[in-house]
Amino acid sequence: MKALITGGAGFIGSHLAERLLDQEHHVVVVDDLSTGSLDNIAALMGRDRFQFVFDSVRNSETMHLLIRECDRVYHLAAAVGVQLIVDRPVHTIETNIHGTEVVLSIANKFRKPVLLASTSEVYGKSEAVPFREDDDTVLGSTRFSRWSYACSKAIDEFLGLAYYQQYDLPVVPVRLFNTVGPRQTGQYGMVIPRFVERALKGEPLLVYGTGKQSRCFAYVGDIVDGVIALMDCEAAPGRLYNLGSTEEISIENLADKVIAKTKSTSQKAYISYEQAYGRPFDDMMRRVPCIERAAEQVGFAPRTGLDEILDHIVRDVRARSEPSG
Repeated sequence: MKALITGGAGFIGSHLAERLLDQEHHVVVVDDLSTGSLDNIAALMGRDRFQFVFDSVRNSETMHLLIRECDRVYHLAAAVGVQLIVDRPVHTIETNIHGTEVVLSIANKFRKPVLLASTSEVYGKSEAVPFREDDDTVLGSTRFSRWSYACSKAIDEFLGLAYYQQYDLPVVPVRLFNTVGPRQTGQYGMVIPRFVERALKGEPLLVYGTGKQSRCFAYVGDIVDGVIALMDCEAAPGRLYNLGSTEEISIENLADKVIAKTKSTSQKAYISYEQAYGRPFDDMMRRVPCIERAAEQVGFAPRTGLDEILDHIVRDVRARSEPSG
């Protein structure tokens, strides 16, 4: 089997590429490295059955050639990270919506199944916790650029499901909840690597808002297992699936846990969202997935708890911080 992974040099994409190679599949990664990194796939470059293509998913000529030659498409390419979304809303909207338009149109031409990576952000400010796939979405005002990401990914889902309904193209939209693990960077606002990096330096851990907002963090290896299982499942296309952990923790308690894990002298420092992002910001207090649908369909069950996840990330950040040579 030959798999094409868009955004495959990104955090999740690189782990997916590695897993598929380990399963002896051929893997082609296409990435423009706008948020991905060659470091993420450096260990894969010399492996048999692996190919890297430096290009944008919005380049229809390149995507035509790549999709024609593959057996399935894992469409992970997107503008991600709250900081990037706030700073570059035009890039976010164009990358997410137009990139998905290109992928789905060409995949339909060649009848290639697509797994479409979406996000828990689509649920917006809904308070119907835990979030179920068919729940209503509650998005904030358009004056807050952060909701452009949620809206763009919702359009991606609508488009993917429309291709399934109108053309019977096998499309599996998957909403990912706060996926974390080695190789993730805090550069675009991801909270755990940001906390760990600062804790290891003895710097204050910047907690945005009250710190009472809570999230559920899922290990990237567990998410990759779920993604592959859903892509392999003939009954999966045409329905949305949540993939994530149900282990909930507040951000201020997460900061405490990171400080304890790293044996750091760091303290927590609370700052407003406006201080953090340089403009007014809208957030949701809780984000907890219901994962019953994926469990019933493919037996999805996250195996890695938060303590083990933090151990993996602390080791990874320490290793990346050590001088080479």
